[in-house]
Amino acid sequence: MAIIGIESLIYEVSDLALCVRFFEDFGLGTAEREGEGFRFGLTEGSSVVLRPRGGSALPPSPMEGDGVRQVVWGVDSEKSLEALVAGLAADIEVRRAQDGTAHFLTPFGIAMGLRVFDRKPVVYAPDPVNAPGRVNRLNQHRKWRERARPKVINHAVWAIPEYEAGYAFMRDRLNFRLSDHQRGFGMYLRADGSINHHNILLLNANAPFPGMDGKVRFHHANFGVEDIDEIMTGANHMTRKGWKGSHLGLGRHRIDSALFYYLPCPAGGEAEYGADADYVDDNWVPRDWVSPLFAFAHFTHDLPAFLRQAPSWDVRYLTQEAPQANGGTN
Repeated sequence: MAIIGIESLIYEVSDLALCVRFFEDFGLGTAEREGEGFRFGLTEGSSVVLRPRGGSALPPSPMEGDGVRQVVWGVDSEKSLEALVAGLAADIEVRRAQDGTAHFLTPFGIAMGLRVFDRKPVVYAPDPVNAPGRVNRLNQHRKWRERARPKVINHAVWAIPEYEAGYAFMRDRLNFRLSDHQRGFGMYLRADGSINHHNILLLNANAPFPGMDGKVRFHHANFGVEDIDEIMTGANHMTRKGWKGSHLGLGRHRIDSALFYYLPCPAGGEAEYGADADYVDDNWVPRDWVSPLFAFAHFTHDLPAFLRQAPSWDVRYLTQEAPQANGGTN
């Protein structure tokens, strides 16, 4: 039985019209009306759903503020879905919708769902890269884009008070794998049927870091584009449309190698353009990043204060996926 990725992100928002405009400018296409809200469909078949705050269709959750109120995980088959539901139902209330989706609230306060997902193939064709002595593109310029058009949802991120317990639940009840641990800061988890470095990141809501206040909060969602050109085309288009740009600018994460550009999102948290991340499978050996902020970025355009002094290399390979109560990992 396998979860293959994010099938839907369901946002609860205060200003529905503003959020529709944001995601249309961001590149998700044209929104379709759905009940009280709107739906955007991505090429892979996943969806971003916007619903008004306090709407009747939203699941209960202790999450503070606007943001993704529920993540629906895509499952590879009906058999897998029923097996996962049977395991959860032993001690968790699971509600079944008319379309077969299983809805439940995790012990750490994030509402989730499970649904069979017929994920569509997505094809990208990044341009060859030239370098002195290594010419891969001769007499041919790079392709030029007018817009960014994300085709996939790579991952979503929440801050929760007991992030290690959240990881244990995702591992034991939904078969997620640990990819990396920023000690005391967060755990990067991969669905068992995915090769994304992570499909969900659980941040420590009590970490000594700006924006962490001990409460369950949505942090950001990552939308996959082809390469650095598409990231910056999207970033420039959003600026021209009047949206606030990233406070970090373009950067590359160290922990999963991915290029990033974060935009403040009126639907809650941030919306991230992402490209060129690590892909991993069960042969990947998880790492414990002892200096957690060192794992955040290899470079950023606008270097934040917490990275002005380069942190030391202190990375260890994990021999087992077992969180400890004191914030470390064996």
